[in-house]
Formats: sequence, structure tokens, C-alpha cells
Amino acid sequence: MGSGVMRKTLAVTAIAAGFVLAASLQVFAAGSEDDDTAPPPKTETTTKCADGKVWDKEKKECVKPKKSSFNDDQLFQFAREFAYAGQYDNAISVLKLAKNQDDPRILNYLGYSNRKAGRMELGMTYYRQALQRDENYILARSYMGQALLEQGDVQAARVQLVEIRDRGGEGTWAYRSLLQSLNGYKRY
Repeated sequence: MGSGVMRKTLAVTAIAAGFVLAASLQVFAAGSEDDDTAPPPKTETTTKCADGKVWDKEKKECVKPKKSSFNDDQLFQFAREFAYAGQYDNAISVLKLAKNQDDPRILNYLGYSNRKAGRMELGMTYYRQALQRDENYILARSYMGQALLEQGDVQAARVQLVEIRDRGGEGTWAYRSLLQSLNGYKRY
């Protein structure tokens, strides 16, 4: 193979690799169903069910959630959907059904839901517990930073932003969200 053909082949390969990388980064930035930083997709749980019921895919109906009916991952997803829909007490009820109450994801969303429901100190307690279980859980750090900002503690919120960055989270949704909150913060 001549050097000109080889250079063209390498150039085409590099361009193709660049497109694949760019597409991958766009997917990562947008989040996925398995990514607990992107808003969860709405399902029948929040579009058809009421009174804290969840959608049972097998039964194809709304059911009252029970520990024995769903695993912790399913309960977590139901709770996230409730939380993002502003149904904080339903989220808390579902999270309390999880078998592993020490799961940082469960603790973090107990923090988020309690904070958003107006129970700031209880929310902060759950964030601290989540970080005791996993100090690298940057989403808990982001939500805790936003809570600190809501309490007027800008310096402590900045500490959480630095912690996220130092733990490899710069450029993530958790980092950008807290940074945006800090940039938009106005003390009145």
C-alpha cells in the first residue's frame, strides 16, 4: 500500500472515530434510562396510576407497591419517577419498601424527596448517609450542594462542587447542575 493511500485510510479512520466519539458523548450527556442523573422517562406509573400506585408490567395494571412484588432497582425507578413528577411523599413511600436501606441511591433520593417536600434537615441527613456509604457518589454531592445553597451556605455548596470535580465528575450533569445553581444564586 502506498504512503498516500495509507494517509487517506488513516484520515478516514480518524474522522470515523471522531464521529463515533462525538455520538457517544452526546448519548452520555443526554443520559440514559440506567443513568440516575437524567430525568426518568414517564411511564404508566405517573401517567395512568394514582394514589401512589405503580405500573406492574406483567399484570398490565396499577398496583400498590409491596416489597415482595418488586426488587430494589424497580422500586428505585418508581421512586425516581415519582420524585421528578413532584410526588415526593409517594417517592418516599416506595423508597421505604427497598430491602437495602443502605443503598446510596435509596438514601440520596430519600434526601431529595424530603428536601423537595420541605423537610430540609431530614433531607440533609439522608444525603450525609448516602455519602457515608459512597463518598464518590457525585449526584448526592450535587443535590447536597443545591440544598446547602437553598440554605444560603454558598461556601459549603462550592466545597461540594470541588469535591465533584476532584472525584472525576467535572463535565457531568451533577457538576453542571450545581455549577449552574451557584452561578444563578443571588442573595437577597
